Amino acid sequence: MIVSVCMISSYIDARLKEATYKLLEDGTYFGEIPSLQGVWSEGKTLESCRSELQEVLEEWLVLKLRHSELIPNFDPENPQSLLEYA
Repeated sequence: MIVSVCMISSYIDARLKEATYKLLEDGTYFGEIPSLQGVWSEGKTLESCRSELQEVLEEWLVLKLRHSELIPNFDPENPQSLLEYA
């Protein structure tokens, strides 16, 4: 089974569209992807929080692929499935 760079990019883009962000009392931002446990970030600005969240998601995905773990909403046998969640 081959996972293409395009499939990974599509998955990342789709998951980032699910991200939620909160402005915290101390003026910093918190971001998370609710459907992916443990994928969250903090930043001094919204943009830095978004950027950090993308890095966290990419690293999370690499670890899942490396350990052959289940990736929610990702079906490499059916690339079209990525579009269903976009």
